[in-house]
Amino acid sequence: MIRYVFFDVAGTLLGKPTLYSNIQKSINEFGFEVSLEEIKNKHKLLSEVIHFPDRTDADFYKKFNSELLFLLGIVPTENLLNTIFKNCTYLPWEAFDDTKIISELTVPIGVISNFNSTLKEKLESFFGPIFKDVLVSEELGVAKPDIVFYQKALDKIPYQANEVLYIGDSIKLDMKPATELGWNVLIIDRDNFYPNLNNKISNLAEITKFL
Repeated sequence: MIRYVFFDVAGTLLGKPTLYSNIQKSINEFGFEVSLEEIKNKHKLLSEVIHFPDRTDADFYKKFNSELLFLLGIVPTENLLNTIFKNCTYLPWEAFDDTKIISELTVPIGVISNFNSTLKEKLESFFGPIFKDVLVSEELGVAKPDIVFYQKALDKIPYQANEVLYIGDSIKLDMKPATELGWNVLIIDRDNFYPNLNNKISNLAEITKFL
């Protein structure tokens, strides 16, 4: 029986909907034609293998975008990287439309995220004070996908691992370690990045079927 639901944040509850189109626009300015779908797929793949620090900076994003350009078959230049950084970095977060369902859930809900201590205030600005726990890597002292991150989160709630349902968007960062700890895990896959994955949903409204 599920008695508590944890959510990831980036890519699960909050996103930056103009990010991919802004990357495409930046690339187009330099004469390169890349489809939006390819940019989304390559960006997602890269996000799976590059660790995001709790607090990002210009150096991190330039390194990330440089790797993204290589994946897209484009040799990075300083001017192109600066343009992508200018157009795409620190865009405002927005809540996904399907997050409306979370306020209707009848079990306690919380958040675990590779993020810094500003997350609680950010989430309250979108959803109000509906999360019982907001646990971030900066405060836990360990980050996903380390299984210790998930154990520390579990230690902070009065439930067993098999009573927890966790919703994330990454197989590597979310599903694998949480499953190893005995949590129930669903991957939110709105864009069908993982066509061969069984434990996934395409809309957060589907959560209610598992409670």
